[in-house]
Amino acid sequence: MKTHLILTAAAVALALSGCGSKKDAPVEPATVSGSEAAPAASADPSTMQAGDTIAQNLAASPAHKTLAAALTQAGLAQTLSGAEPLTVFAPTDAAFAQVPPVTRDGWMRPAQKDVLAAVLKYHVVPGKLTAADLAAKIAEGGGKAVLRTADGQDLTATKSGDAILLTSSSGNKATVTQADVGQSNGVVHVIDAVLLPKM
Repeated sequence: MKTHLILTAAAVALALSGCGSKKDAPVEPATVSGSEAAPAASADPSTMQAGDTIAQNLAASPAHKTLAAALTQAGLAQTLSGAEPLTVFAPTDAAFAQVPPVTRDGWMRPAQKDVLAAVLKYHVVPGKLTAADLAAKIAEGGGKAVLRTADGQDLTATKSGDAILLTSSSGNKATVTQADVGQSNGVVHVIDAVLLPKM
């Protein structure tokens, strides 16, 4: 009788644990917002046409969907469509995926439009600066160049081997992974992290 009770209790526990695991199992694979498990898209220069504006080319780039959506949300797509030459350090979707989802999603809320605009303007430097221009400024500055961004803050450029390294005013870093993508109104340098200004 005792063995029968033990076996019955074990069977009930096993059945309940089986039910619990089915109930708790996610219906769909869990993904972080904006970072679906897809192959990382590269910033293929062939998707960016030299005759198009920065805004048009970022919108067409398979590696910059998050940046293009953020520019539209912040009302800055028009700024990047103007005739004034600009240098844009463009974080990829993979770079945005490194930002904690709660922060990234918060930036996209209408109430945070000004914060989002400040973050994006920190990636824009007035004037056209090619990689050679940046390297020359770094050499002239004794190993670093301080760039003034569109939001009025400083962004520091240095060299790390052959690569250009950017350090934000808040201390985080990004590397230029693809330089000199020509645009009708300036140049885009692809970077591997979102630069964070002082807020």
